[in-house]
Amino acid sequence: MRYAELLGKKVKHDIVHQGLVLVPAGVLLDLHHIQLLENYRIDPEEILLLGETIPSAEAESETAVTMAQAVRFTREMFERIREIGQLDPEEIEHTLVPMIMQISENKDMFQLFKTVRAKDEYTHQHNIGVSVLSTLIGRWLGWSEEAVALLSLAASLHDVGKVRISDEILLKPGKLTAEEYAEMKRHTEYGYEILKANAGIHPRVALVALQHHERGDGGGYPRGIRSDQMDIMSRVVAVADIFHAMSSRRPYHEPMPFYRVVNEMRAGAFGELDPYIVSVFLDQIIRHLVGRRVKLSDGRWGEVVYIDPHEDMHPLVRVGTTFVDLKQERQLHVVEIIV
Repeated sequence: MRYAELLGKKVKHDIVHQGLVLVPAGVLLDLHHIQLLENYRIDPEEILLLGETIPSAEAESETAVTMAQAVRFTREMFERIREIGQLDPEEIEHTLVPMIMQISENKDMFQLFKTVRAKDEYTHQHNIGVSVLSTLIGRWLGWSEEAVALLSLAASLHDVGKVRISDEILLKPGKLTAEEYAEMKRHTEYGYEILKANAGIHPRVALVALQHHERGDGGGYPRGIRSDQMDIMSRVVAVADIFHAMSSRRPYHEPMPFYRVVNEMRAGAFGELDPYIVSVFLDQIIRHLVGRRVKLSDGRWGEVVYIDPHEDMHPLVRVGTTFVDLKQERQLHVVEIIV
């Protein structure tokens, strides 16, 4: 096979050279990619291509449709719990979890992030978004499918205690008062009580509802426990919860720029998250930035062509016919990944 024959094809797996992802899996190869492969002398015969694939727009549409179905299911489920205090574990396991697993199968990571990002109806979109992100993290950690399915279930119910919080507090556009915030924090205990009272719910699912706002340094709530006292599923959901919340539009803030979410999660600005889980999660995201179109903080658009593993938030970006090295121009940042 010659390089020219790769043009317009999609690669099945990441194309990696000495630890550097040259082309992420699922990317449509254009002239720039072909030149990159030639420069690094990647043998075209060794590149596995996707066969008949669903066009990106159709894949996005399928994911969006399933996302809408999952959000509707969650909304109706929460309404039933609010009314009668009961849920159907089998219905969730056999209806909601498969939808979440299907959404998480989308190979275009950034398209997936865009789809699950909450734009309105935050509570229910957030539950599904956190569950999808948690599912991805579980797979990246190498967990069994059984464990990942339980994690998906637990994450989809992590905020179930909010059914006992008034809409005046949940939907308040401004800052909560001290009394309102104290009541909001009780959703963790409410969720634990609801899930413990429902026969057929795995005990770890209730623990995730209780613990997902705990932090490794003991600075979280409701109990102020440390990492070694937290279920690892709770630690996974905590990471997914923070990433999704900061990346989404909420009543009191706009989505945070990509570089800030990454930098502040690494710095522990949201509390002490599990450093290994954060590392696995963010490394997976950043390694897929090569070849992606991004928006810079000065408003320009470009394509990430190289990432230094030691300064991965300061990539080399091709803008038109020029290259912008964010390691040199430290005032510039990647604020958005374009899908």
